[in-house]
Amino acid sequence: MLTQALRDARRFEEEKEREITPEMRPAYHLSARVGWLNDPNGFCYFQGKYHLFYQYHPYNSHWGPMHWGHATSTDLLHWDYLPAAMAPDQPYDRDGCFSGSALMLPDGRHLLMYTGVVNEEQDGRMRGIQAQCIAIGDGIDYGKYEKNPVISISNLPKGSSKYDFRDPKLWQGKDGRYYAVAVTDNPSKGGGQVLLFVSNDALKWRYETTIMSNNERIGLMWECPDFFEIDGKSVLMCSAMDMLPQDLKYYNGNGTFYITGEYDKEKGSFKEESDHAVDYGIDFYAPQTVVAPDGRRLMIAWMQNWDTCNLHTPDVPWFGQMTVPRELSVKDGRLYQKPIREIEQFRKNRILHKNIQFSHGEISLPGVRGRCVDMILEIMPAGKDIYQKFALRFAENAKYHTAVSFRPHEGILKIDRKFSGSRRAIIHQRRAAVGCKDGGIRMRLLLDRYSAEIFVGDGEKVMTTTISTELSAEDITFFVDGSVYISVEKYDLVM
Repeated sequence: MLTQALRDARRFEEEKEREITPEMRPAYHLSARVGWLNDPNGFCYFQGKYHLFYQYHPYNSHWGPMHWGHATSTDLLHWDYLPAAMAPDQPYDRDGCFSGSALMLPDGRHLLMYTGVVNEEQDGRMRGIQAQCIAIGDGIDYGKYEKNPVISISNLPKGSSKYDFRDPKLWQGKDGRYYAVAVTDNPSKGGGQVLLFVSNDALKWRYETTIMSNNERIGLMWECPDFFEIDGKSVLMCSAMDMLPQDLKYYNGNGTFYITGEYDKEKGSFKEESDHAVDYGIDFYAPQTVVAPDGRRLMIAWMQNWDTCNLHTPDVPWFGQMTVPRELSVKDGRLYQKPIREIEQFRKNRILHKNIQFSHGEISLPGVRGRCVDMILEIMPAGKDIYQKFALRFAENAKYHTAVSFRPHEGILKIDRKFSGSRRAIIHQRRAAVGCKDGGIRMRLLLDRYSAEIFVGDGEKVMTTTISTELSAEDITFFVDGSVYISVEKYDLVM
């Protein structure tokens, strides 16, 4: 039975979305139906469609009491909005239904596991007691489990925080049992840690082991864990709060990292091999993965960052969008990411320029422009001397542009959006060490109305940013200090 809070949310979003035309949204990135969107939740394949839920405040374009928004897709690029799936309407989640995940039960029902929040005053400020809860439904309507919460502070190892215990990620193991990882803060362990829980029926849960503790290594509290096997490796992925920089691998603030290694299920131990950032750009947080019906491991994330997400005015009808879903693989201990192959069926109007040589200045190429673009770019030095700098500028006119520049002698790729229309001193630049062979580099640009995603090489590095540039800025130009050959394969993405 639907509660009044959920009926109110559904009625509001249905009425409010009439004010938002398709042209006001990204062309192929999922955005909030109305109001505010942050973390992806419950990314799954159910009843012949991909389902994606998300942290949602329908009543305002700023963060507020968390609901679960809901959308479905058959191709991960065109999304249909469904009614809000959950509202904070029970004693154990009255102050928010926070992040979680989903799976299908053997009887065909859909199970959501999420973090319920109840605020209390602690040391003169309000803090949320967090516990894990369940809702079960048919893909549209969900009823909350009568025995919620199913995991609370009493289930946790000594030293765990009841205020920072959240974001369960579910899966069913090959043994038929159900597993979930969640994060908790443990000050004695130097911040966030990832806990593993197990269940025979997805309803009654017990703590199994601690997969990893932060030990003051990457930020403080960890959030939104994911733990999976791919290409013979185990991958632990988390978003970290309040990071300190480590060269160009991690930046100040909040970001997302992954650790590859080997998980010994019998011993409950994870042997680490390497760690890296998931995305080296500006706007990427809280990724979640799913296994597609054809076996691909796919990932989607919130395309935003916490330091710049509250600068818009309250009259903005929607705020927050997701990345393009990405296909994952692991090679030599590194996570590789590529845009989902489904996007290629929407490529139109191919433009190809091969081995165009130019020197010391800026050029544009016939047919290379637009704001919904899939473009592959290759650069090689022309002559024995390696150029000093190459730059790609897009979403450009006489007033605006966003740039990606490469300095081959340093092996540094930089994204810069300070001329993209921002009127605030927000994060405008990020850099990544990409290396190069003889000054050559290959990258792929996915450009949408309000974002850009840069995939380097075979996807070994990715840089993501949102932009606020007026849509009439459609030029794409190239700049070099030195002499290069460039090859460009450009498509319009027609959705």
